[in-house]
Amino acid sequence: MNKLPIISGKECIEALEKAGFYIKRRESSHIILRRDDPFAQVVVPDHKEIDRGTLRAIIRQAGLSVAEFVELL
Repeated sequence: MNKLPIISGKECIEALEKAGFYIKRRESSHIILRRDDPFAQVVVPDHKEIDRGTLRAIIRQAGLSVAEFVELL
């Protein structure tokens, strides 16, 4: 298993946008991103640092592997 980097919410959103996600809406300090084909929706906290467990859950919900996500960074 690859080690997850410590990244900000903004960096996470930029990586997910490269994977085909777009910003659907913003609720307070959380940003909802969506991909239409194949459908996936994830919520990314807009924090300076995202906990590794939270980041791992976001990657899983996006349908990516950790290695694929790290390449998008």
